[in-house]
Amino acid sequence: MLNQDAQARVGIDALIATYSDAVNRRDADAWAACWAEDAIWRFHGHELVGRDAILAAWRKAMASYEHVWFMAFVGHIELHGNNANLRTHTFEYLHPASSSPKLQSGLYDDSVTFLDGRWIFTIRSFSSQELPL
Repeated sequence: MLNQDAQARVGIDALIATYSDAVNRRDADAWAACWAEDAIWRFHGHELVGRDAILAAWRKAMASYEHVWFMAFVGHIELHGNNANLRTHTFEYLHPASSSPKLQSGLYDDSVTFLDGRWIFTIRSFSSQELPL
């Protein structure tokens, strides 16, 4: 049987896998379920507050891509009971409908919490680097 820290790590890895799978399938409901109701998403100089605002921005962004492939893995987990801070690494293939495909690597500084039997994002702060093809 796994100890509490190991269980938390498995649950956090499941959150990252669920999030990635939802992006790749463009499943807005599954993707939104990864976020707390009052979550914060920071990226490219923007800050969105609340799951509804985050989902609206994601839907708009996803509509602009012909193809998206997203992969992520946790590089670091710092557990604090029912909360944790993560460093999540990403790699994306993005093909905008109006331009050429691009590759992007990224880094999320994440905060997550264990709520109602599962881990969810409370804060995601994203920085990216475009990679030449």
